[in-house]
Amino acid sequence: MQKEIDFYEKHFKGLFEHELLAEMQKFGRYQEIEAGSYLMKAGGYIKSVPIILEGTIKILREDKDGKEMLLYHLSGLDSCAMSLTCCLSSKISDISAYADENTKLLSFPFEKVEEWMCKFNTWKVFVFQTYQKRFDSLLETIDCIAFNKLDQRLLSLIKKKIKVSGSTKILYCTHEELATELATSREVVSRLLKQLEKIGKLKLSRNKIELL
Repeated sequence: MQKEIDFYEKHFKGLFEHELLAEMQKFGRYQEIEAGSYLMKAGGYIKSVPIILEGTIKILREDKDGKEMLLYHLSGLDSCAMSLTCCLSSKISDISAYADENTKLLSFPFEKVEEWMCKFNTWKVFVFQTYQKRFDSLLETIDCIAFNKLDQRLLSLIKKKIKVSGSTKILYCTHEELATELATSREVVSRLLKQLEKIGKLKLSRNKIELL
């Protein structure tokens, strides 16, 4: 029991009060998600809210034709605002969550998410901060789509994925994956990457992109 409490203290000390940590330990479920796996798919009800401990999850929205577009990434101690919204309103999820890399997380039942909003001020602050971070991410995405050409959006996405992965200038990723996140074709992404390489912005090799 003490070992489990210490686990929560290690990750959340200073973020949540001891009483909340005790409840998180009681109701939380530890999960490990392999890279390339879906944590959730659009069209279902979300029954729990995740908090990411290690790794990266990307949140995708699917159109009526089944094409997915990246909304934002989740990494260290992030939670998903869309999951919170769907849990609190009991609505069907419009998003999918996909593991970019091997990911460790804790998930909490939706009834506790709502209860803790009234019971613990630190949890309420955490939820509001989560909404603000996701809102800022979505504004950035909208600005990128509205004001930037596709090559600029591609370069911005590469920089963002490198930052999320914890690297400084190298991204291991396929052209197909980048195309999916930009809602375009692999051929278009490959052509733009070659153009960016030609003007000295990056260097390409198999499933690897290096910023210069």
